[in-house]
Amino acid sequence: MPNTKTAKARDITNERNRKRNVAIRSKMKTHVKDAATALDAKDKDSVKKTLTKALAEIDRAAAKGVLHKNAAARKKSTLQRRAAALA
Repeated sequence: MPNTKTAKARDITNERNRKRNVAIRSKMKTHVKDAATALDAKDKDSVKKTLTKALAEIDRAAAKGVLHKNAAARKKSTLQRRAAALA
């Protein structure tokens, strides 16, 4: 329980930011999972579509500070290497 008005305000702000971060992270993970599924199926058409969306979502999460920039680079690199191996 916050003891001051400022602490109460920070609790409210932190909860709002947490919800935003959860939503962004969930959306990113969904797109990455879709791309991974397409890569596993070796379907080149769907890989093209899903990979583009996944990479964009990873960049968006990193830009908003939800994901560390090096973690984003690592995730993107892994997906791109798998896509290159498919081609």
